[in-house]
Amino acid sequence: MRKGLQTILQIIFLAAFIVLTITGKIQLWMAIFVLGVVVSIFFSRLYCGWICPINTLMRGISWIKRKLRIKSIKTPTVLKKPAVRYIVFGLFIALFVFTMATGKKLPVLPGLLIIGVILTLFFPEELWHRYLCPYGTLFHMVTRKPIYSMNIDDSACTNCGICSRVCPAAAVDKKDGYYMINKDACLVCFACSDKCKQKAISYRHRHKGIPQTLGKEEHYGEEANE
Repeated sequence: MRKGLQTILQIIFLAAFIVLTITGKIQLWMAIFVLGVVVSIFFSRLYCGWICPINTLMRGISWIKRKLRIKSIKTPTVLKKPAVRYIVFGLFIALFVFTMATGKKLPVLPGLLIIGVILTLFFPEELWHRYLCPYGTLFHMVTRKPIYSMNIDDSACTNCGICSRVCPAAAVDKKDGYYMINKDACLVCFACSDKCKQKAISYRHRHKGIPQTLGKEEHYGEEANE
């Protein structure tokens, strides 16, 4: 039920993005994006996992690569540096300000979609989601402690690591023997939850569930964000 609804919404929003691009009204998409940012403060990055047209196309490309057994080039270490993320974000903001100030319609949003798709043809999705996407950088800033998020129940987790391997955003790390989900990087795509054989991963309120899990996650989150 959830997976079907997610797919339907992704297709609908991808179609809307294409229509707005063709009709020259792509600026209207920014209203959807801004709403997504506001929602993410409380419900995590639902925009990324359920709405973003770039992610929708990237998922399709990754699916084809898996079927054809095409291996991705490992994400270059230099691109994982925080400075790279903020330089890209700064350029994005500069272009946005330029278009607003001059009235010139530059294809910034369609351009980002094309760049994300091309990169995914050769590299894993994490390169775009976690390190290069300017949208992702903004979400990284505002989704440090959302009210609802994906959480791992360590009492049920067997540390098999499948959640870390299937996460398209590389948002699952191991710390002190436990797998933890970085809230500011998680796309809420449910890839980890769908593959977890122990059913140890769920989307829930931060004050509900397993107390010891929440405590460890909050402590880890504070360390990760320093």
